Amino acid sequence: MAPQRRAASKAPEGNGAAERRNRSSTKKDRAPREVQRLWQRPWLRTAGLGAGLVLTALLLWSSLGADDGVAEVLARRGEVVAGRFIEVPCSEDYDSHRRFEGCTPRKCGRGVTDVVITREEAERIRSIAEKGLSLGGSDGGASILDLHSGALSVGKHFVNLYRYFGDKIQNIFLEEDFRLYREVRQKVQLTIAEAFGISASSLHLTKPTFFSRINSTEARTAHDEYWHAHVDKVTYGSFDYTSLLYLSNYLEDFGGGRFVFMEEGANKTVEPRAGRVSFFTSGSENLHRVEKVHWGTRYAITIAFSCNPDHGIEDPAFP
Repeated sequence: MAPQRRAASKAPEGNGAAERRNRSSTKKDRAPREVQRLWQRPWLRTAGLGAGLVLTALLLWSSLGADDGVAEVLARRGEVVAGRFIEVPCSEDYDSHRRFEGCTPRKCGRGVTDVVITREEAERIRSIAEKGLSLGGSDGGASILDLHSGALSVGKHFVNLYRYFGDKIQNIFLEEDFRLYREVRQKVQLTIAEAFGISASSLHLTKPTFFSRINSTEARTAHDEYWHAHVDKVTYGSFDYTSLLYLSNYLEDFGGGRFVFMEEGANKTVEPRAGRVSFFTSGSENLHRVEKVHWGTRYAITIAFSCNPDHGIEDPAFP
């Protein structure tokens, strides 16, 4: 059995130790009173409040995604881009799909132009979206209108607007609306064909091609969560080339909502501008997302093309 040690006896506390402890306690009590008196000085209180407001503003600015990790802006809202194209290496996504020589991407990249669709055309196209979406709209922040399939966001669901509203549709849309829609689609198709060196006739409009209206309302369903990064070729196997025509202006009509190409350490963004066309090959080389919209309303139309004629759809027709 191991021997037990006795605890050392505690020496009695002398008057000197007690006095030192009393002085220490007095200092501790005095400190809060000193801080209180300092804070009561007007100039110091004002400086403290100012610093607090600055810190709050910086935190709010950060939380709203003012920079959002973006390292480079490909196209600013205030500039007019005649044509800008960046080539990137193609991913292997296309290898798992049937290839169409002269169309399936071998040259991959992303482009932006402000000279294909006029601002007037963008305003007229936006009015089509506004008229259609006035019939419904999502309970969450993202509403969809697809004139091809008739899909329209209503509450937490989708309805077929042609069946749901019947003959009333003829009082909402004009035949001219569908003619303009077709002309804009053709212009975008020619732009993509020229940029990637392929024949426009090899491109087939594919689904889903749709209008989107996004605001800051909280998401109610998974369909409202538009901000997640994704690859179009993975999400929609028919996509080979994706384009977006913006119908509203960043920082004028809405805040947030920029289009972001995700790249390791160097995200790149496109700031929406009414009439601006952004286009890109649909594979993993162009992983992307949309920032959350913080205020206002963002309108755009996604126009997608496939090289596979089996995935082609017709332009919508006036009912």
